Amino acid sequence: MNSVGQPLQQRPLSTRLILAGILGLIVFVIFQVAPQLFSSSGEDTAVISKSEVRNKAAVFAAEQLGHEAAAGDEWNVLYKTDASFYGYMSREKLLEDYSKNKLDQRYPFDVYHAVLYTSGEADALLAVDLNMYTGEVVAFARGAEVSAAEGHDYGEVPAATVTSATAVPASSDPGLTLEQKENLARPWLQLWGANPANLQIEANSDAYGLVYTQSSVKVGESPLHYNFNFSADAVSYFRAGFTAPAWHDTYVDNQTALAKKLTLFGYGLPTLLLGILALIYSILRRGHTSFKRGIFLSSAHFLIMMVSSYNVLPESGGDSAEARITAVVMFIIYVLYSLLMSSLLYFSLVGGDGLWRKEEGLNPWPRAKEPGYGQYVLDSIRAGYVWAFVLLGVQTLMFIILSYTLDNWSTTDASQSPYNMKYAWLLPIVAWLAGLSEEAVYRLFGIRMLKKLVKNTFIASLITTVIWAFGHTLYPIYPVSSRPIELTVIGLLFSYIFLRYGFIAVMFSHVVFDSILMGATLIFMQDKVNLGAGIVTIILPFVVAYIVYRFNPPRKPDPLEPVQSLT
Repeated sequence: MNSVGQPLQQRPLSTRLILAGILGLIVFVIFQVAPQLFSSSGEDTAVISKSEVRNKAAVFAAEQLGHEAAAGDEWNVLYKTDASFYGYMSREKLLEDYSKNKLDQRYPFDVYHAVLYTSGEADALLAVDLNMYTGEVVAFARGAEVSAAEGHDYGEVPAATVTSATAVPASSDPGLTLEQKENLARPWLQLWGANPANLQIEANSDAYGLVYTQSSVKVGESPLHYNFNFSADAVSYFRAGFTAPAWHDTYVDNQTALAKKLTLFGYGLPTLLLGILALIYSILRRGHTSFKRGIFLSSAHFLIMMVSSYNVLPESGGDSAEARITAVVMFIIYVLYSLLMSSLLYFSLVGGDGLWRKEEGLNPWPRAKEPGYGQYVLDSIRAGYVWAFVLLGVQTLMFIILSYTLDNWSTTDASQSPYNMKYAWLLPIVAWLAGLSEEAVYRLFGIRMLKKLVKNTFIASLITTVIWAFGHTLYPIYPVSSRPIELTVIGLLFSYIFLRYGFIAVMFSHVVFDSILMGATLIFMQDKVNLGAGIVTIILPFVVAYIVYRFNPPRKPDPLEPVQSLT
C-alpha cells in the first residue's frame, strides 16, 4: 500500500509471482476443468430446454394421467436433485460406476420437476419429473401428493414415515387391499419395463403404500426401489430409484446442525459486531475519510443484490392470492436484507479507510482524483488476475489434500443451482457482491479493527479470516470442518494481497477468482447463451478496470513557467 500523500504506484509483479500464477492456472485446469470436459466427451450432455420440459410433461399428463389440457394451465419447471443419494455416492466413490452402468439415465438424481397449476388455484394438480438430458419421464405425483412432495429433495417419498430401511408413504388410501394395490401398480411397472416376478414387496407395504425392491440391482448398500402411493383407487405417486442409507442421512443431519451453529456464532454474530464497530469508527475517523466515498460502491452493491435476489426467486405457483401475497412478502424481506448488507459494506468502506489513514498513515483505497489513479487501477487488475490464478491452484491443492486427510466430499444443492435461476447467465454477478463486501468488511475494516485489539497484523488477519470462513459452512461440503480449513488458507492469502497491494487489487483478485469459477459453471452448461456469458464473465473484470483507466488517463505534468531574465 502507498503512504498517504505519496504518488500512487502499484507494486510491480515479480517473475516468480507470474510463474506461480501460470502454474496455479494449469493445476486448476488439469484437476477441475479437464475432468468435467472429459467426463462429457462422446456423450450428449446438453440439458433440454424448459419449454421442451413443459411440452413433454403435458403430453405425459394427457396420455398417461388422463389430464385434459385447459386454457388456464400453467407448467412451472424447477430443477430438483436427490442430494442425499448423490452425497452417499460421492462419499462412497460410487458415482463413476453409476454413470458407467447407465443407471443415471434410468434413475437420475437430477431432474426437471414440472408442476401443473390451473388459473386461480393455489394447489397444484399434478407434477411430472423428467430426465434433464433425455426428457424421459422418471416419476409423477398428483393430487395431495404434489403438495406433500414440495420442499423436499427429489427422491424423498412425500408424506413418508420410516417403516424399515425405506421411507414408505403414509398417506395412501387405507381402504385398498394389497392385491388391489398390486393390480394398480402392475401397469406402471410394465410401462417402466420392470417385471413384478423379479421384485419383492417391502414389509408393511400393505398398511401404507406399496414399495417393491429389486435386490439384484444395488448401488452400494442401496437396492432399487419402486415407490407407489394410492388415492381414490388410482396411483397418486410413483418413482423408481435408490435412497441413501439411514446412517448417511443421520450423519448429514448432524453435520448440518453443526454448520448452522458455526454460521450463527462463528460468522453471523461477529459480523454484526464488526458492522456496529464500522459505524462507530466511521464517525470517529470522519476527519480522515469522507462519507461520500462509499456511496457509489454500496449503491451498486444494493442494486446487484436486488437483481441477484430477483434472479433466484422460484417460479410462482400460479396466480392465486396466496401466491401473490407470498411474492410481496419475499420481496420486502429481500429489500430489507439487501439494505442491511449494503449498509454494512458502506460503513466498512468509510470506517476502514479512516482507520488505515489515521492509525497507519497508509492509503489502502485511493481516490479517483489522485494523480495516477487510472494506471493504478489497471496495474491492480493485472495483479488481481495473477493472484486469482494462484488462488485457484491453491484451492485445487487444498481439495486434493483434504480428500486424502479428511475424506471430504460434496453433494448437489438445488437452491444454489443456475438451473433454478430465471437467467442463469446472471449468476456471475454474485462474484462482484463477494469481492466488494467481503474484502471491505473482513480485510479493509476487519484487519485494522482487530489489530487495535490484538496488536498483531497476522493474528488480526487470522481472526477475520476464520470469521469469513465460518460464513461458508452451509455449503454442501462434508465434513463441515473441511470448508473452514480450506477457506482459512484462501482468506489468509486474500489478507496478504490486501496488505501488500491494497483494497482495489484484493477486490479484483476476489472478483476474478469467483468469476472464473462461476464462468466455468456457465460454460459447462453448454448452450450458446451461457457459453458466451461464461467467457464474458471471465474477462469482464479487466473490461471494468480498463474503462476506469480510460476515464482517468495519466495526467500530463503542468508546463514549467519560463524563467525571466534578471538583466
